Amino acid sequence: MNNKRGQYLTTGEFAKLCKVNKQTLFYYDQIGLLSPILKSEKGYRYYTIRQFDLFIVIDLLKDLGMSLTDIKQYMQNKSPERFLSLMYQKKEEIVKMRQEIETKEKMIETKLKLMEEASHLDFHQITYEHLPEATLYLSRNIENISDEEFVEVFSDFIDELYVSHLDTGFPIGVITKREQILKGEFTNYSYFYIEQSNPKEGYPYFQSIAGDFLIGYHIGDEKTIHNTYKRLFSEMERLNLSLGEYVFEEYVYDTVVKKHKEHYVTKIMIQVVQIVDEC
Repeated sequence: MNNKRGQYLTTGEFAKLCKVNKQTLFYYDQIGLLSPILKSEKGYRYYTIRQFDLFIVIDLLKDLGMSLTDIKQYMQNKSPERFLSLMYQKKEEIVKMRQEIETKEKMIETKLKLMEEASHLDFHQITYEHLPEATLYLSRNIENISDEEFVEVFSDFIDELYVSHLDTGFPIGVITKREQILKGEFTNYSYFYIEQSNPKEGYPYFQSIAGDFLIGYHIGDEKTIHNTYKRLFSEMERLNLSLGEYVFEEYVYDTVVKKHKEHYVTKIMIQVVQIVDEC
């Protein structure tokens, strides 16, 4: 720093210290947010190192989404009490932002895990597996409702997930009851659901009981899903199995990763019971 100017910094020096360009400082001066401490007769502008802390606070508030107009309003009415109140407010906002980021990170981790698992699946294979207990968050009942009501329930369900922070990154699936499946009403679902890895208290969850499932995959849209169910029923008969209480469906590949419906993949999990031959 030039000794003749003592503690003063030129606009260029102050901009470098603040890691911004000079135009930013010119604009802040123009709107009355942060002005040079001194302007010479020749038009030179000078700042002091004491203004650096002020710039840092302005930059912090701007990064936290506060408009320059609101920042200026605070600066025009600043006081230790108002500064303390503002900092507490911003701290609360940061805590909330951190929680939201952590939730989104967990959602991404879940989606990564599911997509990586899907890349190793044979969608033409039918497997007989024992699945562990799972906690599911359900929509209200959607049996025998109109298309308009179906869309309304789905929209309400999405709103519930958003408001209550229940979107876990797992796919939204559908549950169909045994009686609908036996009647061949494969798309007359009973509920929407989403799996909950870490259930929160105070919510009416559905506890999917651990049990045996026949698992297959349908490639295409729902219009041809009856063909996949026919294959699954044939395999049930071959393995001497009977239909359990529920069938669960969820997308493996949908519009997020596939352009055309004929390439969508739906996972079908049929709860089954071993038939015991009577002697």
